Amino acid sequence: MNIRSIHTVTHEQYRHAWDNSIPPVLTVNENEVVTFQTRDSGNDQIQPGDDVEAVRNLDFSRINPISGPIAIAGARPGDVLQVDILGIETRDWGWTAIIPGFGLLADEYPDPFVHVWAFDRERNRAEFRPGISVPLDPFIGVIGVAPAGPGEHPTLPPRNVGGNMDIRFMREGTSLYLPVAVENAMFSLGDAHAAQGDGEVCGVAIETAATVTVRFSLHRSISLKTPEFDVSGALVRTSAEHGYHATTGIGPDLMEASKDSVRAMIAHLERKRGLAPDEAYALCSVAGDLKISEVVDAPNWVVSFFLPNNLFQA
Repeated sequence: MNIRSIHTVTHEQYRHAWDNSIPPVLTVNENEVVTFQTRDSGNDQIQPGDDVEAVRNLDFSRINPISGPIAIAGARPGDVLQVDILGIETRDWGWTAIIPGFGLLADEYPDPFVHVWAFDRERNRAEFRPGISVPLDPFIGVIGVAPAGPGEHPTLPPRNVGGNMDIRFMREGTSLYLPVAVENAMFSLGDAHAAQGDGEVCGVAIETAATVTVRFSLHRSISLKTPEFDVSGALVRTSAEHGYHATTGIGPDLMEASKDSVRAMIAHLERKRGLAPDEAYALCSVAGDLKISEVVDAPNWVVSFFLPNNLFQA
């Protein structure tokens, strides 16, 4: 998509916390177009050719940088900020890691793992292992406005004003609606992903840097407590034609059921595809989808984990 940007936030204009007292790097009006240059979630600490030592040596004070903030002139608490995502262009490579102490099954995967992906633009895929590749479907992991509370707020957890939601539908064509908590909204974004499954179960997607183009508008006739969004087109754009293999977790606790469904998929990938457990766990994170299938038949609930068959060559 060829979009003329009026303003640019460079990859050097970033921070590591939400803080409504930080001066904006620029101020824009409604309907103006802004391009953000983002850094990857590791802030360039993992590079092509790196091994697990790069994961072991991660400086967590540099994790999850966000580009901005920018002020939207006239935004005030109680407004709703509409963010139209007009375009996302990633760089040509990304990385996925298992970071000790992080992820849905952190206690079961204490050792680091890393895979650096090269993106095949012609096929719109990234190879994981020979015969296994993941379709590229880029989106923005962190996108939001500053919280009302004073001081610094870490970028890792999501909040009612957005932030690190890791919703894979924050992609080109989506319109996001954010409750504004402070004057001028103080908007930032970052943490671009080339692909991710619903749940991001190992804690990491295909992390990459990107150039993201957005447009803003304000609404005062509606009020929101948490973000809402409109998605253009089908939710699943790259895998439905080949079907899925799904595993389940069943029990009285949704978190434990989620873990069980992922464990079952890891075991399936070991058995069916010959992957090592850490490889299977990482692949689940970037390409598999956790879904709540049932929460009404007490005392047990059902969580399913779907992995698309189009990851694998016949």
